[in-house]
Amino acid sequence: MKSFLQTLYRFLLLVGPGIFCVGYTIGTGSVTTMIKTGSEYGMSLLWVVAASCFFCGVLMEAYGRFALVTGETSIHAFRRYFGAPVAILVAFMVVLGQWFCLSGLVGLSSEALYQLFLLIWPGLETVDRYWFVLGTAACVMTVVYAILWVGNYSRLEFLLTLLVTLLGLSFIVSNAYVHPTAGQFFGGFLPKISTFYVDGKLSVSTTLLVASLVGTTLAAPTFVVRPLLLHGKGWTKNDLKTQTRDVLFSSVLMFVVNAAIMCCACGAILNLGGKPIEKVLDMVQTLTPIAGSGAVILFLIGMISAGLSSIFPIVMVCPLLIGDFRQGTLQIRTPLFRIISAFVCFLGLMVPLLGANPIAAQILTQIAQVFVLPLIIILMQILVNRRSIMGEHRAGVLLNIGMTGAFLFSLVISGTAVQGLVRLLTN
Repeated sequence: MKSFLQTLYRFLLLVGPGIFCVGYTIGTGSVTTMIKTGSEYGMSLLWVVAASCFFCGVLMEAYGRFALVTGETSIHAFRRYFGAPVAILVAFMVVLGQWFCLSGLVGLSSEALYQLFLLIWPGLETVDRYWFVLGTAACVMTVVYAILWVGNYSRLEFLLTLLVTLLGLSFIVSNAYVHPTAGQFFGGFLPKISTFYVDGKLSVSTTLLVASLVGTTLAAPTFVVRPLLLHGKGWTKNDLKTQTRDVLFSSVLMFVVNAAIMCCACGAILNLGGKPIEKVLDMVQTLTPIAGSGAVILFLIGMISAGLSSIFPIVMVCPLLIGDFRQGTLQIRTPLFRIISAFVCFLGLMVPLLGANPIAAQILTQIAQVFVLPLIIILMQILVNRRSIMGEHRAGVLLNIGMTGAFLFSLVISGTAVQGLVRLLTN
């Protein structure tokens, strides 16, 4: 047993940066989008998730290779090679998209905690729901800030490892109760353009949902922050193979967890013949008749873990990128980091404070994140192809094909999102 635990500990140390990226990418925004997709479209859009996870792996490899070979971080390198305005634009777009997501994410996590407590203590129904959810959100953000105040990268990495493990196991186990057929699952890998059209017209809801799927999976902060995490881990040029294994592990895990969430929603709808899920917490009621409170608790733990695993990186992103722009280093115990983190923690309370429904806003903010993708892909592709910067480690044919594919994919999705938003606003 002791030998097994030591092996597991060494393995977690090896994949730490990848776990951080998975925690960053899969939050309650991902859960919301995957559930809505699975409940309304079954597994027919699984190919979008698969493509997004593949290109996510390609871009993590490119950003990671650049960081280990040059010793530089993303924003600092953009500032050096493309000028301060470009670096500031990238950082601003990444931070703004993340801040928009945060409050809805905190609201969803607090609602999930309320539902979990309600299962354990039914008498909680007598308590005013608004104040309980708001109080829970305030407690969550206070704990997050306290951990960031005293923590270091290794502790945060270990905490996120635990949360992501809970997240993955919860949704994978839930699939034992509700799941689609094998034919539906594997059929989801085949692109179906007809899904985008209703009565011969482009479907607004489908195009926006596809853009949201990409925005929540092929997430810009995952790549931009990765060099900082690798430096915080102490990896160097000698760890290039290790970083590639880390990329493979994290991108596969990202797909497995996202697919498991989508399968839960699709399977529940198929088994119950219910209506499509409009709210994330509708999933709780959908699972109850089939699986009982055990699966519901698992599902809620997974959703709460998804929220917490994303809250930490989102709170950190602005001060991290400021430090990246200035010195190109990972700094999480400076006065600036603590001041900005406090402001962001307060910002996270807005949706619970207003008592608003965060579902629609969460999906729309995920869409907003696709527009920065083409820029951050082309900038890094230029850098990893410069022999004067990368030397013998510059991008080869396969990495260039992957990055070109990611760039074209991001352009198509950005154009799709624009079409969907224009039609939404003009109809």
